[in-house]
Amino acid sequence: MNADWYPLSDAPPFPAAGYAALADDLADILGTRNDVLLIQAEAVVALEAVAQSLAQSPTQSPGRPGIRALNIVTSLYGRWFGGWLRRAGAEVVDLMAALPGQPVTAAEVEQALSGGRFDLVAVVHAESAYGILNPLPEIAALVRAHGALLVVDAVASVGGHALAVDDLGVDVAVIGPQKSLGGQAGVSALSISDRAWGRVAPAGEAPSILSLADQRDQWLKTGRGMLPGTPSALEFHALAQTLRRVKAEGIAALQDRHHHAATAARAGARALTGRAWVAPDQASNLVTAAALPDGLTAAQVLAAAAPGHALSAGVGPGGEGLIRLNHTGARASLPVVLGDLAVLGRALAAAGYRADVGAALVAAERAANADRSA
Repeated sequence: MNADWYPLSDAPPFPAAGYAALADDLADILGTRNDVLLIQAEAVVALEAVAQSLAQSPTQSPGRPGIRALNIVTSLYGRWFGGWLRRAGAEVVDLMAALPGQPVTAAEVEQALSGGRFDLVAVVHAESAYGILNPLPEIAALVRAHGALLVVDAVASVGGHALAVDDLGVDVAVIGPQKSLGGQAGVSALSISDRAWGRVAPAGEAPSILSLADQRDQWLKTGRGMLPGTPSALEFHALAQTLRRVKAEGIAALQDRHHHAATAARAGARALTGRAWVAPDQASNLVTAAALPDGLTAAQVLAAAAPGHALSAGVGPGGEGLIRLNHTGARASLPVVLGDLAVLGRALAAAGYRADVGAALVAAERAANADRSA
């Protein structure tokens, strides 16, 4: 390490007036007029704070059960959210996708909602674990018709997929800058509707990062100046720079860039293995899951890949049957996708599967060009 380089200790203080501007920029990205809170921790903490704050009714008497929640589980992240809700006292019904590593369908959500009253529905929009996309517009319409609150984990999807919070009727959207926005993971944010504020548990005797009411009372109600506690200047400078880059590119252009990269990756992956993990309209723009041929596992392919590669297996049940191509943030570009496809093709060949790398690269380029022309 260069002993003359001190970016960590030499970062100037973040200006107190700058936090509100960050929140406003994030609101623009989310397409919302709802309140936006900045959380001084990575997005997992923001998600747990939402669960902790909404699991109990504000008027709940001691000894009574908490709210009833439908928790859509299509990866470990959904399982975690359900666990946080249960720990905080909610009654949770988990809705699992019919097959591991697949998105849930609107019909499955509709059937689950018909099973009784639900106060809250939670869903992950885009899943990095499997490269899948849950049908958020359809789910949002069903949840609105049911009268429940809708909580969306949009950490991966924001910037890579269209996400119009107010138009969809999303009550809480949790985001982080480290995925499609191309930033760092040290801070996160969430938008919260007036309806959701009405269901948030009241502030406690001592302030807690897991209490949205505390965040409201200590920051929103005090004029959105300096954040409570001791904010990390470095991470907020990084967030500000990330949002400047997003604004310069434009959120629509950023989403298009992810879509072009994903289109190329899906076409190339299918040309290599002869199969797709999910249909294009069920696939994430951030990660492409290359479905492996029968008889091959992700561990075998990764062991055969060249050193320094960026390929990875899926995370969770079924994940050993796929290889993930990461085209998120700065990696959302055709050259990166072509490089990863070449690495995957050579690894498949080394693992004993005949893969035509040249045909895959041609398929990826043609798909990207057609997508740009559409």
